[in-house]
Amino acid sequence: MSERARPGRTPTVVVAAVIEREDAFLVTLRRDGTHLAGCWEFPGGKVHAGESHAAALCRELREELDVEARVDSLVRSVTHKYPEKTVELHFYRCHLRGVPTPMLGQQMRWVPRAELARLPFPEADSTLVDLLTR
Repeated sequence: MSERARPGRTPTVVVAAVIEREDAFLVTLRRDGTHLAGCWEFPGGKVHAGESHAAALCRELREELDVEARVDSLVRSVTHKYPEKTVELHFYRCHLRGVPTPMLGQQMRWVPRAELARLPFPEADSTLVDLLTR
């Protein structure tokens, strides 16, 4: 039975970093074998029980990219239902301390604003990509 068919199912809370440098955004490619493999995404991940959004985002950026981060303002929040799960996604503007290095074997790149909409992103990211490319 899909999550969509289970009433009252709690969404998975996820945070993601909007990191901009010289009119380009840092994105990573979801690895094979993961949910939404082959899509580009803004780095981040699941919020653990009892963890603040900022703490979760700093932890995820350390784990994924080996950098420290300062979490700034909330850019956008969205709840999206995929067939297999519902995600509550919060995008925060972040500033990095250090040089990001992919730690999990994922691809990473800085994508110019004008090219962002050409990449495949998860459906839940579409309103953010629209906002950033306007």
